[in-house]
Amino acid sequence: MHDRTTSDRTSDPSGTVGRGDGMDSVTRPFVAHRNLLFTVAYEMLGSAADAEDVLQETWLRWAGVDPATVRDPRAYLVRITTRQALSHLRTLGRRKESYIGPWLPEPLLTTPDVAEDVELADSVSMAMLLVLETLAPVERAVFVLREVFDVGYDEIAPAVGRSQAAVRQIAHRARAHVAARRPRGTTSAAETRRTVEAFRQAVETGDLQRLLGLLAPDVVLLTDGGGVVRAALAPVVGADRVAQVLGRITGVMSLRTAQVNGDPALIARLGGEIDTVVAVRIDDGLVTGLYAVRNPEKLSHLERETALRR
Repeated sequence: MHDRTTSDRTSDPSGTVGRGDGMDSVTRPFVAHRNLLFTVAYEMLGSAADAEDVLQETWLRWAGVDPATVRDPRAYLVRITTRQALSHLRTLGRRKESYIGPWLPEPLLTTPDVAEDVELADSVSMAMLLVLETLAPVERAVFVLREVFDVGYDEIAPAVGRSQAAVRQIAHRARAHVAARRPRGTTSAAETRRTVEAFRQAVETGDLQRLLGLLAPDVVLLTDGGGVVRAALAPVVGADRVAQVLGRITGVMSLRTAQVNGDPALIARLGGEIDTVVAVRIDDGLVTGLYAVRNPEKLSHLERETALRR
């Protein structure tokens, strides 16, 4: 619990969102940039729960600052958020070491405008977040700030505790690392929607031939149950094996498409409750990756849309 004796403004300002009136000079800039700060933290962590913790910590530090001394509130808030996210990233790394089975990012039901911002949608896609997982913490922070949010090297340097020259080298290394691992082929938004819908129909109807026609020969299925619910503890590789696994949910779960992390995805319900979210990676018109999140602790952000901003 934090100390509320300084002033009432040290409480979480989320309740002030949308009021507009009565916000003081500290609360107003935080609320104005809240969605941006959440997006920065989420892209660095891949966890909405941890990103929300980072926002709370950012607010507590920001509430103790005299706004008259801050030239650029947005840059200042991003710097605080980055430092807090880096701290969480190291802790999260230790948690992942003992995680049961594949660890996947926490999926978000995103607003339509996220999909319209192609660069933002790409940066929060499951495929990209998994690529970012392969970066060292500072590399990830530098890449996210520079490539996604176009933050200057002079602002990134104090946020990550490195010199500008070092940050430039880190950015170059991170870009090369990501470029070598990001999706192979480009697929238009319209083609992605058609492919995901065809995939949904094939799974729901149990049309094996149609399903095999949509899956790349080397397709990979990752399932994240976190040791809480049943899930494969190792990647399932190959069209035949993946189709066999998907065939088990035919007629058992209801499937619908939704915008998850900026891309069309499938939400599977069992008895009316969300059971699994399946993000789909498509390269050159074929499904090359399936990311099925089943861990109930990671499904809380799918009943309402989350606004992401750059």
